[in-house]
Amino acid sequence: MVNTVSRIVFISLGFMAVTLSGCSQYVKKTDYDAAISELRANDQKQQQQIDALTQEMQQKFAKYDAQIAEMGGRVRVDAIAHFAFNDATLRDEDKPLLDDFAKVMRNHYPDALVTVEGFTDPAGSAAYNLRLGTRRANAVKDYLVGTGGLSADKVRTVSYGKAVKRQVQRGKSHDEGMDNRRATLVVDFAGTPAAAAPAP
Repeated sequence: MVNTVSRIVFISLGFMAVTLSGCSQYVKKTDYDAAISELRANDQKQQQQIDALTQEMQQKFAKYDAQIAEMGGRVRVDAIAHFAFNDATLRDEDKPLLDDFAKVMRNHYPDALVTVEGFTDPAGSAAYNLRLGTRRANAVKDYLVGTGGLSADKVRTVSYGKAVKRQVQRGKSHDEGMDNRRATLVVDFAGTPAAAAPAP
């Protein structure tokens, strides 16, 4: 009988402990509202930074044949480099735009995350083109880091190879496929503008 009573008391205490610990997770409505307000303010601030970055790049890159677009909290710079057929060598004519991009990011958005996307034309196998797209993206990254002074851990690469839905001129290769053999840049997070960063 003592063992049965002990078990009942032990189970009751355990149940109370679980119930009380569940109550410790309760959030007051005022705390919840404050957290939501802070998230909205942060989201609005980040959107303002992305808008500012988009506007600055549109002004800076107006002289180049690059398209700047804002999409879902990201800034995309299309067609920043083109490549010869079956090659991943960065062309001299593409370097000035990369220099300007690196300067804007380095001077104003040093915490930004940049993704370099590599593409190919449809000639060749999917596996080969994924590797070639990676080499092209890495060529741009190496330039942005080595010459442009961007931090290597802030520049990532991805290859889309010959992905049909990402081809500019669908099905075109060799002499007609230059628009498909490209790299683009995506700023995934604008970061804190350098001018607004607090002094150490």
